[in-house]
Amino acid sequence: MAEQLGTLEELPQDYRDAMDQAGVAPLWPMMRKVLPHGRPMPQTSASYFQYSQLRPLLLRAGELTPVEKAERRVLVMSDQGRGTGAMQATSTLYIGMQLLLPGEVAPAHKHTPSAARIIVEGEGGYTVVDGEKLPMKRGDVVLTPGGEWHDHGHEGSEPVVWLDVLDLPLFVYLEGSYAEEAPLQAQRNRPDASMVEYLASGLKPSRRGAAARRYPMMRFPWDRTEAALREMAKWGEGAVELDYVNPETGQDVLPVMGFTAMMLRPGETLRPPLSSESAVFHVIGGKGQSIVEGSRIDWAERDTFTAPVFAQIDHTNTSDEPAFLIRVSDRPLQEKLGYYEERAR
Repeated sequence: MAEQLGTLEELPQDYRDAMDQAGVAPLWPMMRKVLPHGRPMPQTSASYFQYSQLRPLLLRAGELTPVEKAERRVLVMSDQGRGTGAMQATSTLYIGMQLLLPGEVAPAHKHTPSAARIIVEGEGGYTVVDGEKLPMKRGDVVLTPGGEWHDHGHEGSEPVVWLDVLDLPLFVYLEGSYAEEAPLQAQRNRPDASMVEYLASGLKPSRRGAAARRYPMMRFPWDRTEAALREMAKWGEGAVELDYVNPETGQDVLPVMGFTAMMLRPGETLRPPLSSESAVFHVIGGKGQSIVEGSRIDWAERDTFTAPVFAQIDHTNTSDEPAFLIRVSDRPLQEKLGYYEERAR
């Protein structure tokens, strides 16, 4: 494969003008930009968002803009390689920090992208998805799959904040991103499925031929996740990680995005292999340091950072207590497209 291909400037001007008039262009001057040798050339850079900086800006947004004028009061967390305001944290993932104040209701809508909410702080918030009321507590992962009606409300006394993660950039690229609105949903008078049908891991309802819902469980409580991580760390060796899965199928909880809960033991360093996925990391608890493609990130509870494809990453817990993170990646999408890959460092 040739290292250097012909350039546009090498072609005669009259030929270039004729191509412009015909609406065509030569591939060879552009080929290396879209098909580089050996590995991709990501536009995404490692980005870091410190919650202590974001929180006062969120609260000020609550003072300046009522939820009725915002629909969703969110501060977009843009990939620093694309610039502030870009609706991408990586090539396929969007993230934003959302605020809901006591007594507020974010109206019902549905959209083609799927979303997940990682709860950052506050008590009393809830999400209703297809009539199922899902409490929102710190560290919980709450799903709002694409095409499902959902709204948010707040019955507590302090601000509630969560991290939105959506596969929005993919749908924008496909020109398939849109939303519809509706009145608030009627809520079913029962706890959510995580507290009823799927309370015990490894067990699911016996349906005797009846089909399960496509998304049977849409809230993953953090208290149970943390307990499982701690027990795994007590008896196991190596990385302490648990994937979030559909309890009926064992597959990823959403079609495009995969979710993994991570625990770093005190003083532990993880050096995962290079992988083709891009990822968002949110810190549930503890503090530590990550080196992402040579960029040092000193993180603490509620901070968020990102990593581009094939990034070399080292995670270190720099404290005397366990550290907990949730990783969100586009691995499920890549696996469906048949190109997910891991490489030795």
